[in-house]
Amino acid sequence: MEESSPATSRTTAAEESIVYVIDDDRLMLGALNTLFRSIELGVKTFSSATEFLQHTLPAMPSCLVLDIRMPRLSGLDLQVELGRLGINMPVIFITGHGDVPMSVRAMKAGAVDFLTKPFRDQEIVDAVMAALQQDRKRRSEEKSNSELRARFASLTRRERQIMGFVTGGLMNKQVAARIGISERTVKIHRGNLMRKMQAKSLAELVVMAQIVGIRGQENPNE
Repeated sequence: MEESSPATSRTTAAEESIVYVIDDDRLMLGALNTLFRSIELGVKTFSSATEFLQHTLPAMPSCLVLDIRMPRLSGLDLQVELGRLGINMPVIFITGHGDVPMSVRAMKAGAVDFLTKPFRDQEIVDAVMAALQQDRKRRSEEKSNSELRARFASLTRRERQIMGFVTGGLMNKQVAARIGISERTVKIHRGNLMRKMQAKSLAELVVMAQIVGIRGQENPNE
C-alpha cells in the first residue's frame, strides 16, 4: 500500500464494529490490521476464505475486505457462498490483478467497492467506513421491520382486515359496507390497530402496511 496523506481521517467508529480481512498475502493482512486498528476499528484477519467460513460471525455492524484471487476458494466464490448462506455483509474487493469484467461481476453480485493494489490508505479507510455505515443502516432497518412485524402479529384478524382496507384508500363507511359491520365498529377497530401498530397517522400506517405486505388486501393472512 502507498503512504496515506496527512489528511487521512482518524474518525473512529460510532459503535462497536468489526472489519474482516481475507488475503493470502500475510504482509497485506498485517498492514490492513495495523491500519484499521489505528482508527479504532475491530479487525479479524484470515488467510483463506475457507478459514473465514469456519468463523462464527457476531451480530454487529461489519464488512469484509476480500482479496479476489486466492487458492481453493476465490473471493468471487466466497461472495457467491455468502449470498447462498443469506449473509448480507458488505464486501470490498481488493486485488492486484483486477480487470473490467472481474470488477463488473463483483459489483453486480453486490460488492460495495473494488480497489486495485496498490491503493492509498485513505481509499480503503473511506471504503470501509462507507461499508460499515451501510451495514449499520441495514441492521437498523431489519430490527425496525422485525419489531413492526411483531406488532402486526398482535392484531386480530378483523384488525388486519381493516388495516388492509383503510391503507388501500377506503373510508370507514366504505369498509363497514364491505365487511358488513357498523361504521362505529370500524372506528373502534381502527383505533385499536393504530394503537397496537404505534402509528401516529394514516400515512404512517400506509408505510407499515406496505412493509408487511397487506396494503389494500381484503383477507390478510393470520
